[in-house]
Amino acid sequence: MSYVDNPEQRGWMISEVAAVPGVRQAIVFSADGLLLVSSDGMDRDAADRLSANCSGLQSLGRSLGREFGEDGGSVHQQMVEFNGGFLFMRSADNVHLAVVTGPVVDPKLVARQMQAQVMRIGAANLSSPPRPGSAR
Repeated sequence: MSYVDNPEQRGWMISEVAAVPGVRQAIVFSADGLLLVSSDGMDRDAADRLSANCSGLQSLGRSLGREFGEDGGSVHQQMVEFNGGFLFMRSADNVHLAVVTGPVVDPKLVARQMQAQVMRIGAANLSSPPRPGSAR
């Protein structure tokens, strides 16, 4: 795993979900798109791009949720299918988990493991408040 700071403190955030069959890459990023941790072998620039893109998708999801959802329209999960795989995202407060898979994957298994990880991340209270002026 690659880490922005201390690997001993952040490795648990993606280790279990990265081990799910079919998972290619996994990252954890903050609400404002800052990369917190990425899976083994993932190029830092690619991880930063994925983090920024996922942050944009989260923002779009929040906007749609506010427009068409209930109770403030918070976004809990997203899935994007593309040629050659899927992108799954789950949220815990101001921290998000994103997983890129190949085309052959058990979405239920990925979703279940992601939910477990998000619950652990949320329980660890690792999220930080949004920066002033940033969208949550």
